[in-house]
Amino acid sequence: MPAVKRFLSAFCFSVLTASVAMSGTANADDSASDLGTQDLVKVDVITSEGRFTIQLRPDVAPETVANFMEYMRSGYYEGTVFHRVIPGFMIQGGGFTEQLQRKQTSPPIRNEATLSLPNLRGTLAMARTNAPDSATAQFFVNLIDNDFLNPNSRGAGYAVFGKVVSGMDVVDAIATLQTGPRQGMNDVPLQTIRIESMSIVDSSDQ
Repeated sequence: MPAVKRFLSAFCFSVLTASVAMSGTANADDSASDLGTQDLVKVDVITSEGRFTIQLRPDVAPETVANFMEYMRSGYYEGTVFHRVIPGFMIQGGGFTEQLQRKQTSPPIRNEATLSLPNLRGTLAMARTNAPDSATAQFFVNLIDNDFLNPNSRGAGYAVFGKVVSGMDVVDAIATLQTGPRQGMNDVPLQTIRIESMSIVDSSDQ
């Protein structure tokens, strides 16, 4: 698939140089039902295109979740953009400003990719370079089941650390926006898609 090949080369280039078609509800992704329970932390992601909510899995990917939460609590993600969008594959963000300037990151973390948390539609995973333990702040949401991103005999895989439990329709809407090349990167949305804020969902509201 040309888009997948384009992703794999651009995916690595981005971080190296910078550091389902269903209803969009929690029930739409019951194929990933093993990925969470109601007592796990949820985070609201407010974007310029709408809100979606993710449920994190520190029980399976503790270092990855702690890393994500540290960036979130510091306000790092506010004002960053989804800078790579490939329909039928994934949307990626969390590392660039609206001007596509790289944001400084903390040191990379260990890759916690596991078959216990596969890259299914609606799951949230860490972006990285060709080096397995190179993820920093960037993440992506899988638009389909991307089995080839799971750890196997050919590679370490991409670490899933949560899933979208509501607002998948917003993620799907982002995936329909027109993209093109910009500042040396491909598949950049022509319309800026900002992350306005992230915040932990109050358990009393769940």
